[in-house]
Amino acid sequence: MARKTTSKKSGKTAGGSRTGKSAKAGSASAPADGSANAAVPAALRTFSARRWVRRAMLILLFVIALPFLLTLLYAVPAIHPPSTIMLGRWVTLQGVERQWTDLANMGRNVPQSVLSSEDGQFCMHDGIDWAALNDVIGDALDGEKTRGASTITMQLTKNLFLWPGRSYVRKALEIPLAVYVDLVLTKKRIMEIYLNIAEWDEGVFGAEAAAQHYFGRPAAKLNARQAALLAATLPNPKERNPAKPSRAQRNVASVVERRARKSGAYVKCLFE
Repeated sequence: MARKTTSKKSGKTAGGSRTGKSAKAGSASAPADGSANAAVPAALRTFSARRWVRRAMLILLFVIALPFLLTLLYAVPAIHPPSTIMLGRWVTLQGVERQWTDLANMGRNVPQSVLSSEDGQFCMHDGIDWAALNDVIGDALDGEKTRGASTITMQLTKNLFLWPGRSYVRKALEIPLAVYVDLVLTKKRIMEIYLNIAEWDEGVFGAEAAAQHYFGRPAAKLNARQAALLAATLPNPKERNPAKPSRAQRNVASVVERRARKSGAYVKCLFE
């Protein structure tokens, strides 16, 4: 009898021991299951963050590539590109006045005057007038007031792809883009696009619209004086009126007119 009692007690003790082990094992495994459950949302968050980073990188690459792709498209004569300012006015439901005119139908006076006023080395450089740019950089380093060194190609690049206003960031983007634009587009095409997107008054874009706006005639019908006055307006078109020029504007126009008259080989790339 004593042996049986001992056996029962032993059985109870063994069972109790097994139950205790199971409980311990269960309690030991509980934190592991909780950690696994917590790791799943963390992994999802990491995956989601990486996905958004990839999307942001793709968008950035697209924005960087867009000017280069559009330049190839703009080489096609049938394409009439808008400027970023024109796009902004369309988006904000403001008026845009422009009449696209091919360079061949614009006459000689306007292109010749604009070249003489804005960029006398247009036919010779590769999009950048490096000598003038170096002079500007030297003046800036010496603490002197800098003058403009933008070529027509650089101004076209800014108008097509960048934002208005002066900044070193914009200029740093403008220079390589201008070299690329000069490489892809002909000089005639660069001048043609520029003369059709330059702003001559609030909402007035292009030489044809400007000629009609100020002188009531087509750009091809402007005489040398009127074309020079129009060209002299470009640096600050919202404060200058070629139809009612100030004395300073008339003086600038006289200089432009003399340069245009003597331009000769400097404008051959536009008319040969």
